[in-house]
Amino acid sequence: MKVNFYATLRAIVGQKTIEIEPLPGMTAQQVIEKVVAAYPALRPELLDENNHFQDHMKFFINGREAIYLEDKMNTLVHLDDKVDIFPPVGGG
Repeated sequence: MKVNFYATLRAIVGQKTIEIEPLPGMTAQQVIEKVVAAYPALRPELLDENNHFQDHMKFFINGREAIYLEDKMNTLVHLDDKVDIFPPVGGG
């Protein structure tokens, strides 16, 4: 499964896209946990003190933000899904 990073997250990972080995029935939250296991420097950026995905971060599955999906971060992610992770971005 390919996971795409943007802005400051890309700098931490050192590349735009990584591949992780998906597990059957893997949720969005589990994707985050697997990414953090592979890139520990992302932990403070992506997870709060209770290991939940940070509220201010953006996690998209096939172009839809997870917080707007019925199961939110418990949404199942499939091998062919497009996953994007964004930090909050401001500009003017």
